[in-house]
Amino acid sequence: MIAALALLGGCRKSAPDRVRAEDYSSFFLWAGVRPQPVVAEAKELYILDGEVQRESGSALVPLRASVPRHPDKRLWLVVRAARLDWGPGVWRKLERDLGQWQAYGLQLDFDASTPGLADYARFLKELRARLPARYKLSVTGLMDWSANADPAALAQLAGVVDEVVVQSYQGTETIPGYDRYLARLARVPVPHKVALVQGGQWREPPGLRVDPLFRGYVVFLVNPG
Repeated sequence: MIAALALLGGCRKSAPDRVRAEDYSSFFLWAGVRPQPVVAEAKELYILDGEVQRESGSALVPLRASVPRHPDKRLWLVVRAARLDWGPGVWRKLERDLGQWQAYGLQLDFDASTPGLADYARFLKELRARLPARYKLSVTGLMDWSANADPAALAQLAGVVDEVVVQSYQGTETIPGYDRYLARLARVPVPHKVALVQGGQWREPPGLRVDPLFRGYVVFLVNPG
């Protein structure tokens, strides 16, 4: 029972007022952020591989110099996308990188607005169809999805994505009023995690852990200030 609770939260202590990376086991590792000692102890890493830039959807622009080697960890390859009209070159490089990384899955980081969620879900269905079945599919999400998205649009995510990681921060600061948004997180009908920013303010909202689809936390690492 104790082990199950630890896996659920990805956290070894009760939530502090400031997010301490040492208390968690799942992390985002972004371009330009230096690895910290917690990475060696992590169970799960979301590592940025590249970006489909606004100027062109024909290429996946690499943002990492080498293939990460973490055979003892669950490894997600993250693609940051500013547009969704991807050319064949993006798909080819994506599949090649997933294989080279020996990744557990792909995460797409795209700022889909709440009114545009239905359109985004249709793209994700296409992505799922192209993605080899052995890979899981994760997406980042806005807290506003849980509070204000059309239930029909949210329902389109079920059976397509394996998880949604809801971002509770902007830049390096926690978004004020996050507890009001997360109070309705159970509306998201697929397994979901909450992304925290290292050093950001945080206190776990009451009732979050009784949400049957809540799967814990991912901490976005930042360089020490």
